[in-house]
Amino acid sequence: MSFLINLLIASLAIVHIQALDNGVALRPPMGWLSWARYACEIDCEKYPDICIHENLYKKVADLLVSEGFKDLGYDTVHIDDCWSEKQRDPLTQKLVADRTRFPSGMKALADYVHEKGLKLGIYGDVGPITCAKYPAQNGPGQGYFDLDAQTFAEWGIDAFKFDGCFEDPYAFDDLYVRMAHALNKTGASILYHCEWPLYQTNVGISPDYDSIAKHCNMWRNHGDVEDRWTSITEIIDYYASNQELFAKYQGPGAWNDPDMLLIGNFGLTKTQSQTQMAMWAMWSSPLYMSNDLSNLDEESKKILQNKKVIAVNQDPLGKFAKRVLRVPQTQSFQDYEAWVKELAPRDGQKAWAITYLSRYPLGSGFEISIPVKQLIDCNSGTFEVDDLFADRLSIPDVTCDGKLSLFVQPSGSVRMVTIKKKAD
Repeated sequence: MSFLINLLIASLAIVHIQALDNGVALRPPMGWLSWARYACEIDCEKYPDICIHENLYKKVADLLVSEGFKDLGYDTVHIDDCWSEKQRDPLTQKLVADRTRFPSGMKALADYVHEKGLKLGIYGDVGPITCAKYPAQNGPGQGYFDLDAQTFAEWGIDAFKFDGCFEDPYAFDDLYVRMAHALNKTGASILYHCEWPLYQTNVGISPDYDSIAKHCNMWRNHGDVEDRWTSITEIIDYYASNQELFAKYQGPGAWNDPDMLLIGNFGLTKTQSQTQMAMWAMWSSPLYMSNDLSNLDEESKKILQNKKVIAVNQDPLGKFAKRVLRVPQTQSFQDYEAWVKELAPRDGQKAWAITYLSRYPLGSGFEISIPVKQLIDCNSGTFEVDDLFADRLSIPDVTCDGKLSLFVQPSGSVRMVTIKKKAD
């Protein structure tokens, strides 16, 4: 069975691999990315524990291993903006890591991360400078695409996040493809993380998702996630309103990226943190944490290390969940929605992940009860139900002709389950 699943993944991914020739991201990438938690703090004398410095990334690598994250699939340490010197090397025109904050150099940092069995990601921009105004790839003449791609390969970089500041989004269809080809020519397996559709959508361009999915391993199509619940709901609504489009182009080797996991930071409650984890898993999204792993509370760690939710995220089919029901508060004294994701067969039986999300801001919760036939395509049969977050008594089986009833708390809480058809 495992051979057949791997063959399926390879066949689904081949259109993307032919363009990138990198063979990576056949399942949603997982790891840690610095931006949402650490942004562009470069004053290491005043703030040595939270500045963009090689020690930060070494510490994260150590903690991914020692705290059990690596064993669950979180295998990438990703640098964001503000890592380089303000000027390129005057002789070679190569990028240079900041000599004060990365005194060992980027190759040494990559070696350190690799010795831990992890990968290292780095950041660039499709314009002449990055969003924080550091040197980027589209310089004078033909730019630095080939030079920088080769430099990253020589350093041992495993992933490249390509932002879109200070450049004309109408030029992206050419520039992002050029960078894909430059990375491909190095012969290195470098995951290509694009922000191509995000900037085009912002100026009214309809992104060419055929080309995006052909040339990128993952792509951002919404603005930066922020450490607040309303930012999470904005992304959920945006993904719901574009679910048919996003589902069409997603699969092994190419993923929609709703941005970083904020779990363990300041803006989300425990239940809202569960909701972000659940929805990112339902969409088969990349799972990149952006938090302080050295001060992560146990509840946040438990959410991020939930093996059953991670299994839904890493399901080999790589399906994009769809919102099948939305009941707004204007229609009742409840405000909720239901999302469904088809999973690869489990024990030879059909399976799905189902998430109920409550947005109602009052009370102590309520029961959401939805006919099974409204959630999945079935004619008959009985289904086992597994609750993925709550440590509860087992949920009774449901039948195709029955309802799936789950009690959900208010204000951004979810109940997430998997259902599997029982053998006849």
